[in-house]
Amino acid sequence: MRLGLALGYWGRGPSLGHVRLAQEAERLGYDSVWTAESWGSDAFTPLTWIAAHTSRIRLGTAVAQMAARSPVTTAMHALTLDHLSGGRMMLGLGLSGPQVVEGWYGRPFPASPLTATREYVDVLRQVLRREAPVELAGRFHSHPYRGPDATGLGKPLKPITHPLRPDLPVLLGAEGPKNVAQTTRIADGWLPLYWSPTRPEVYGPALGDLPEGFLVAPMAQVRVCDDVAEGLLPVKAMLGFYIGGMGHAARNFHADLMARMGYEAEARRIQELFLSGRREEAVLAVPDAFADEISLVGPRERIAERLESWRKGPVTDLLVLSPDPHTLRVLAELNSR
Repeated sequence: MRLGLALGYWGRGPSLGHVRLAQEAERLGYDSVWTAESWGSDAFTPLTWIAAHTSRIRLGTAVAQMAARSPVTTAMHALTLDHLSGGRMMLGLGLSGPQVVEGWYGRPFPASPLTATREYVDVLRQVLRREAPVELAGRFHSHPYRGPDATGLGKPLKPITHPLRPDLPVLLGAEGPKNVAQTTRIADGWLPLYWSPTRPEVYGPALGDLPEGFLVAPMAQVRVCDDVAEGLLPVKAMLGFYIGGMGHAARNFHADLMARMGYEAEARRIQELFLSGRREEAVLAVPDAFADEISLVGPRERIAERLESWRKGPVTDLLVLSPDPHTLRVLAELNSR
């Protein structure tokens, strides 16, 4: 199991320590570093900055939001950074949810998310392979555009720039069983948001027969500390926000996933508290047991013991959410045993 460093997205302003963390991860032998976006900083610019200050570590987006860019624009970002970094780019994508797609990007959330994702990846692959001009008469993506307001002057085009790698890895963030199953068919890897080594069945039967070389790269908060309960507080804070606030009360994919993992009543309670403005109570309502099973928190010996369960399943890459160089070093030492 390889290790990756997950840096997430910026908060109020730039995260000044990210380059140093990426350099330390590279020195420790981490295989990859990943950036993200929500509705603030973008995923590609910080990753490019990190690329300029590192030499070996692979570079991934976890995740770039599909609604933010047309598939050809995303392909342009990816092929450009792949050239600039010497072939280190991995493209992680996610559909997000209706609240972000319609509220932030001002676009309709697709009525058929699976179809929209499949078309998006199809266009990406066409650009990166550069075998012929891009053409797709899709339900959500049309190249050339032939809608009722089209001029009729559009023509199929190939990228001017020759992509460095036609097989640049494409990974998808997927949560529902049908989405995960499609991901194993159309992508090179999967980016689970919450992964419990003891509950792989939550994601459906698709994980039982993965294609050769398929990447399974979950993110997990990791913290080496003496007090487990205290160490879980940042995990619970993240869960309180995602379960309670990253989606509408009637449609929240993260809350639905928590429910499928055996915590339905708790998920609905977190939503209720968060959406009524009682955010601190929402965080405290996150069960320690749930926060613990999707993270690696506690003394070195406890993390070493629990790390074994992550290695035994289909996980190929553990993406570590931790701003602490000591934790990164301990995990590198434990994983090299």
